[in-house]
Amino acid sequence: MNKVVSIDAAPGSNSLAAFDVERVRRDFPILKQKVYGKSLVFLDSGASAQKPQVVIDAVRECYETYYSNVHRGAHFLSQRCTDAYEAVRADIAGFINAPSENNVVITSSVTESINLVAQTWGRKFLKAGDEVIVSEMEHHANIVPWQLLETEIGITIKVAPIDENGEFLLDSFKQLLSPKTKLVAITEVSNVLGTIVPVKEVIRLAHAAGALVLIDGAQGIVHHGVDVQDLDCDFYGFTGHKLYGPSGVGVLYGKAEVLSAMPPYQGGGDMIEKVSFSGTTFKEPPHRFEAGTPPIAQVIGLGAAIRYVSGLGMDNIAAHEQGLLAYANSRIEDLGGVRIVGQAHDKAAIISFLLDGAHPFDVAAVLDRQGVATRVGHHCAEPLMDRLGVVGTVRASFGLYNTSDDVDRLIAALGKAKDLLL
Repeated sequence: MNKVVSIDAAPGSNSLAAFDVERVRRDFPILKQKVYGKSLVFLDSGASAQKPQVVIDAVRECYETYYSNVHRGAHFLSQRCTDAYEAVRADIAGFINAPSENNVVITSSVTESINLVAQTWGRKFLKAGDEVIVSEMEHHANIVPWQLLETEIGITIKVAPIDENGEFLLDSFKQLLSPKTKLVAITEVSNVLGTIVPVKEVIRLAHAAGALVLIDGAQGIVHHGVDVQDLDCDFYGFTGHKLYGPSGVGVLYGKAEVLSAMPPYQGGGDMIEKVSFSGTTFKEPPHRFEAGTPPIAQVIGLGAAIRYVSGLGMDNIAAHEQGLLAYANSRIEDLGGVRIVGQAHDKAAIISFLLDGAHPFDVAAVLDRQGVATRVGHHCAEPLMDRLGVVGTVRASFGLYNTSDDVDRLIAALGKAKDLLL
């Protein structure tokens, strides 16, 4: 029987209710199954989270009862589907406290969101010699798009360092800022180390230097609430499938004045006002960046996911996950022989680790046979692995449905790995 990890709401929360993880788990049908005859322990939410029944139902209902292409349809189904689809844009705006739903661009993923900024804002406003700052912790999706511009335009990429514990070195970042800095593109939470970057201070410093800031919120938005107006970021990207929603849908938030100055990303239907062979005029943001048929059912599913986590309370989710993180750190320390990679003071519920004397892939294979699902490899962050001097890690990433029993199962599986591999 899973233990109920009951943790009072985090300071500042309007809710005093405890987080009932047993009730939450009942909302996720996939967690009921067994793997190799053992109850599933899913510790890979950092790659892609599982879906609550309300999300599954929302997608199914769309396909079963009112699916049609959105916008411009002259029939009942299209109008109903358009209303449902566009209502989610308002849900997203409210969830991140955007000034308007017109700040919300629908994409396929946070990867597309970053590429959109690179290929539209970047191509228009960056020139040879301009500088873009990233960090040593970035996912490939926030490195490669800028390298493409480095080759094509001649921009310079600077890399903000971290220390051996995975702490973001704010003073070193400040020293990288210069009059040539045009953009800071940085993760909010490291997908490998769990390090929470002080992005509000990064944004303040970057703006003081005259640079814009793009936040990769793929990992951040699932672990704590996000207020883009309070952050004052120029761009914020996140993806649906990590936020307990469907895959195939992402979001790019942009300040109105910045989006208005950007040309379209792709050409096609639904992003135009008028097309003729003598020229084309484009819609205002956000629609000018949304060419072609969008991920309709996925967007509707994302709306259901946002309503679900909002109902639980992001402060409550954060407190629950922080309790699990502290418990897991303590149990791993007691086990011995396991090195946690990334010991930043401020962390999300992500633990990368190595078992002394064993290859991480072998460790993950043993964990899998014990019913414990983790991630293994470089986690699309090869430069970070090079910085840390490791070939890869095993990563346990916790979500709102995990329990202290899941941690105990992880520790027991690691004990099994020690017996088999060492």
